[in-house]
Amino acid sequence: MEKISLAFNIEEMYKDVMGKYEFKLHGWIGIFLISFAELAVVLQHNFYIAYRISIWTTPLCWWGYIFLIDAIIFKLKGNSLICNRRKTFLSQLPLSILIWLLFELYNLHLANWKYIGLPTNPVELYLGTGLSFATIMPGIFLTSELLDTLHIFDRFCIAKLKVTNRIIYGGIVFGFLFIMAPLLLPKHYAIYLFGLVWTGFVMLIEPIVYSSNGDSLLRDLENGILKRILSLFTAGFICGILWEFWNFWAPSKWVYTAPFMQDLKIFEMPVVGFLGFGPFAWEYFVMYNFARLFLRQDLEKQ
Repeated sequence: MEKISLAFNIEEMYKDVMGKYEFKLHGWIGIFLISFAELAVVLQHNFYIAYRISIWTTPLCWWGYIFLIDAIIFKLKGNSLICNRRKTFLSQLPLSILIWLLFELYNLHLANWKYIGLPTNPVELYLGTGLSFATIMPGIFLTSELLDTLHIFDRFCIAKLKVTNRIIYGGIVFGFLFIMAPLLLPKHYAIYLFGLVWTGFVMLIEPIVYSSNGDSLLRDLENGILKRILSLFTAGFICGILWEFWNFWAPSKWVYTAPFMQDLKIFEMPVVGFLGFGPFAWEYFVMYNFARLFLRQDLEKQ
């Protein structure tokens, strides 16, 4: 009886670790896309067709990553964004593009990065960039959901924050000043201020979402809960490392022109720039939930 009980416990532990559900087909497609893109990058200097494929490294790797992570999440808990919340997933794709284009508008003045090796064919250019920009939001959110599913930050908590009118209005005022200062100052000052953009929209929009009874991380802080915030920040850093890793060897990529710490970089990104990936993830979260207030869609919370 003890042997049977021990075998049963081992089987249950295996199921808890490996998941109780099937690994969906799109997960295998994701593995194939990433492997296919990486092989093309390795062979890009030897075969022209490999070079042509490697131009699409970013969208291929990131769509592969999204499919893979979603399949892992489904295997772990039997529910995932693509499998069970497809309407939510499809709504995120155009929003992801629009939000990133906002940052591109800022970059016209701040000039912190530029793109090199882009396709000259306009159809290929716009299709490739569109498919790439569309992956930003679901990539971050799925990574955060995977961390939540693994219960990594469940025990982290803080003293409950009392959200007062001073915090609400102060956040809105300072957030507005943060997002306007980089645009209003001369370029030789503004190039140092992209950090204000990464944090300003959070300060501006989060109090509005909170006050409108939207899905707000400020409410998490009000309840003393850190789980989602830590998952989201960590997801931002994980995605940041993958963005830079897959970008580094691609012939069509971005490079940074920000005037600080250019000699101390990880891949193409100056080391100090990695500090922005956590707030950047929160920024996408608040912008998404701000958009939901206007779209009035019955979407499940991320």
